[in-house]
Amino acid sequence: MMLQGRGISPGIVEGTAIVSKTPLSFYGGVDPKTGIVIEKGHELEGKCVAGKVLVFPNGKGSTVGSYVIYGLKKYDKAPLAIINQKMETIVATGVILAGIPAVDSVDISKISDGAQLKLDGAKGTVEIVE
Repeated sequence: MMLQGRGISPGIVEGTAIVSKTPLSFYGGVDPKTGIVIEKGHELEGKCVAGKVLVFPNGKGSTVGSYVIYGLKKYDKAPLAIINQKMETIVATGVILAGIPAVDSVDISKISDGAQLKLDGAKGTVEIVE
């Protein structure tokens, strides 16, 4: 199945989806040194986003979140790519700074946790491979 969205940050990657149905704050919500979600009560609490295609509706919280995304990349704990329903400027700035492929305007309800995805950040496409 091919999903068409809007390209935010270029790059082509394939990987496994880690999906949240709730917004995610990177500042105070994700540890940049480990890639583990630390936000108390978040459905991804305790899970690591490193090397996965991180899917969530939108970001929330402080503008420092952009630098946390950059920090994840510097510590080699960044997600392979990010897919949002609607990407706000905090996440968009972070993925562009870090060079992480990203797409938004995608119906994320069609993506299951653990799905294999192929994302093209320039074209804004997400293919559900399996």
